Amino acid sequence: MKLIWANVLAIYTRELQSYFITPWGYLIAGVFWLVSGFFFSILYYNLTAQSILMGSDPNLPSVDYAYELIRTFLRVLGQVVLFILPILSMNLYTEERKRGTLELLATSPITNWAVALAKLGAVVTFFFTILLPIVAYQIVALGGASPAISLEPLLWGYFGLLLLASAILSLGMFISSLTDNTIVAAIGTFGLVLLLSLIDAVSNSTTGIVTDVIAHISLLKHYENLVQGVVDSSSIVAFVSYILLGIFLTAQSVEAFRFQRS
Repeated sequence: MKLIWANVLAIYTRELQSYFITPWGYLIAGVFWLVSGFFFSILYYNLTAQSILMGSDPNLPSVDYAYELIRTFLRVLGQVVLFILPILSMNLYTEERKRGTLELLATSPITNWAVALAKLGAVVTFFFTILLPIVAYQIVALGGASPAISLEPLLWGYFGLLLLASAILSLGMFISSLTDNTIVAAIGTFGLVLLLSLIDAVSNSTTGIVTDVIAHISLLKHYENLVQGVVDSSSIVAFVSYILLGIFLTAQSVEAFRFQRS
């Protein structure tokens, strides 16, 4: 068992280093920071102007604009990452197929699920690191808010964002294991993202049991719950289920590849 985890750690370290020693990782991080900063600036100045306007009328009820800014920005980030994550996941296995190393991984003593777990852990860790500056400048920008912001909704929101990203990256990893073409892998994951968006849109336009069923399988619905501060165990279970499903399907895909070559 120790040998398995040592191999997982070795693959995890190698994969994580690849994001920091190649320009590709910095390009993705730079685009993500630029887009998220743009939207945060717009929301910040709009809500600041609104708070000044509303504050001039004592008859209007007070609103926690800092909290509203956090929730709105997290919703926007939830949409932005849907377009960033397919680019992050498209190289997870396609490069292994191109270099001919996927067959070595498939026939090595390391189990397929262990390799998939290490690769997913590395890309999720990289995504976590590029989230940290965004959290930092939010705290700095809202540090002087009155009333003072509570870190709890901020942390739960970003925890939900990390779970959403992990689920999509896990499914994207499975798609990348099916092809040696990074463009095909990215388009396939974009298609999955589009499907998730459509499912969420359908749930908003229906009622009854259909809405309940869709709400249980919609990642965006579960993410919205965490952004709203509703910490429901069913949402955590749904995210973990998607993550495990992606790892399982990836392991089966690599196993099928091994039998094709044998």
